[in-house]
Amino acid sequence: MPAIVPTSKIWLDGRLVPWDDAKIHVLSHGLHYGFAIFEGIRCHRAERGTAVFRLREHIERFRDSAKIYEMRLPYGVDDLVRAVLELARANGAPEAYIRPIAFTAYGEMGLDPSTSRVQVAIGMWPWGAYLGEAGTQHGVRATVSSWTRIDSRSLPPQAKCAANYANGILAKLEAKAAGYDEAILLNSAGIVSEGPGENIFRVRNGVLSTPPASSGILRGVTRDSVVQLTVEDGIEYQRTGFTREELFTADELFYTGTAAGITPIREVDGRPIGSGKFPIVQRLQSLYDDAIRGRAPRHAAWLTYVE
Repeated sequence: MPAIVPTSKIWLDGRLVPWDDAKIHVLSHGLHYGFAIFEGIRCHRAERGTAVFRLREHIERFRDSAKIYEMRLPYGVDDLVRAVLELARANGAPEAYIRPIAFTAYGEMGLDPSTSRVQVAIGMWPWGAYLGEAGTQHGVRATVSSWTRIDSRSLPPQAKCAANYANGILAKLEAKAAGYDEAILLNSAGIVSEGPGENIFRVRNGVLSTPPASSGILRGVTRDSVVQLTVEDGIEYQRTGFTREELFTADELFYTGTAAGITPIREVDGRPIGSGKFPIVQRLQSLYDDAIRGRAPRHAAWLTYVE
């Protein structure tokens, strides 16, 4: 994974500060207890200039994550939308990944976060395809993890919380150690849930399916975009769970996510997927690229232009 390439500014608690000055105390509560919520957003070079993809939807999910974790954000949705655009203008990066984060700050230790103030920061940096350009074109190799996806009775998977991602990190490390590119997690019932940081889709006999929220997934913004593009393009679609063995018998599999984009899976646990070709994935990649680049008038509302 490439190292972060710094941009000039980070938005921290309502003001732009130089990248190297965006610091927090080592005893910050959120650092010790994983009590932080975050988002992953991208801006792209579009037809009319730099545009942030589905910005408001991401910030609304950020707000919802905070609500689930009883974290009192000091900024509203409109404030944070403006902050993202202010940061993007200050950094002038036409292609970038944007990371809002809110966390309990330095002040008191102990499990109770209610006495700690909440800090909010937004960073951005150039970041290519999360699973690599080759993976985007030719597919990645995946393995079903021995780690089970977190259950909503333990931690709320619908919140994009830092603590939740320890689950995905363990799966990712296990997959890499076994020589794979990425993992696939099952839920406690043995049904496919998602990747460590991506949603998953299956194609069988021309029908596209993806696990429902009840499978323990995070409702991805890219996932939602792909579902809409699928229906509009006339591809048959179902929101339904599927099993591990149904991964092996798929005609096509793919991950979706802000970082991953739309990435095909060419192999699961040593079993080649389908014929090795991805016609539906490639069709969706094309539709998605049109949407993020401003070439799809139908989805003009998905773009918020920086200038």
